[in-house]
Amino acid sequence: MPWIVGVSGASGTPYAAAVLRALLAGGESVDLVVSRASRLTLLDETGISFRDAHWRDDLRDWLARGADGKPDTFDVDVATDAVRYWGAGDLAAGPSSGSYPAKGMLIVPASTACVAGVALGLSKDLLQRAASVTLKERRTLVVAVRETPLSGQTLRHLVALDDAGASVVPASPAFYAGATHIQDLVDFVAGRVLDSAGVPHGLYRRWTGELGGATRPA
Repeated sequence: MPWIVGVSGASGTPYAAAVLRALLAGGESVDLVVSRASRLTLLDETGISFRDAHWRDDLRDWLARGADGKPDTFDVDVATDAVRYWGAGDLAAGPSSGSYPAKGMLIVPASTACVAGVALGLSKDLLQRAASVTLKERRTLVVAVRETPLSGQTLRHLVALDDAGASVVPASPAFYAGATHIQDLVDFVAGRVLDSAGVPHGLYRRWTGELGGATRPA
């Protein structure tokens, strides 16, 4: 069964790329939903135009790019049977139904508009509909919200998602893992998203209870 990965329009497309790379490297299958707003963010942050007709090539270019914007940083194989792409406007897609098998859903990054839509059950596009289905089927839903400051309205929406069983994971990198590059900070957030979903990975140095670990070689 696949993990559904939804990418909304918030800044933070490198977070999504890190999560997708880790899932594929771990042998997981992915159903990918890229919102219309996130295409604009992806173009702004990476220069990549994500096109329905050429999504596999565009996804490969995106995942190969480092968090610092350098192309061909990662060697990524987007295998035909590993990723299935669904258009954001396709409300008849597989993930729109509770009978469609999936392990759960990761929304990374999650914009405040996406958070509101899921919390209120609006289902205005496939991303929101798939998240609503994930909640009603009692599957794992991880929401990596990326915004600051957070308004009271958004905080109430996040509490509603928590009450509904979702895991709210702010895109807030930590520094105890010994980050020396922007990619390390991105990978920490991606790793915490995967932790919340119970997906094994090796994206960051874990806390061991020993002070000063960040200054020692990994």
